[in-house]
Amino acid sequence: MKHAIIVIILSFGLFAVAQESPVVWETDIKKAVDVSIEQKKPLFLFFTGSDWCGVCVKLQKEVFAYPQFQDWAKKNVVLVELDFPRNKQPDPVLQEQNTPMKEMFGITGYPTIVFVNPAKNALGTYYTRIGSLGYKAGGPDVWLEAANQILP
Repeated sequence: MKHAIIVIILSFGLFAVAQESPVVWETDIKKAVDVSIEQKKPLFLFFTGSDWCGVCVKLQKEVFAYPQFQDWAKKNVVLVELDFPRNKQPDPVLQEQNTPMKEMFGITGYPTIVFVNPAKNALGTYYTRIGSLGYKAGGPDVWLEAANQILP
């Protein structure tokens, strides 16, 4: 009987853990746009230099890695990473996609997060800019407070 109870408790524990899905960072902007439109959530465009930008890594460790951010992200945005590495060969397909996005939003420094609402029409995809944000010291709560002031 004890073994049956332990198995049941462990099963519920594993089920609960399995239900906690990690956040998904899209790299394909077309796919992210479709998800954004379908879910009626803005895009969270994270412009980063993953292999050379120390502040980008700091933002990921001090904010993005925390459950508060991950819970917030799942409810509020579609995450998109637009990476501009320097020390490794970038994927040519992603580079071809990311560079025009960088130019479109006038990105001059990293990290930069741009919140946009995408829409599609016969001419293609267009984006309505909501606002932008970079690194903010103080951890996930401080960063999320700033983000919540940007998002409607």
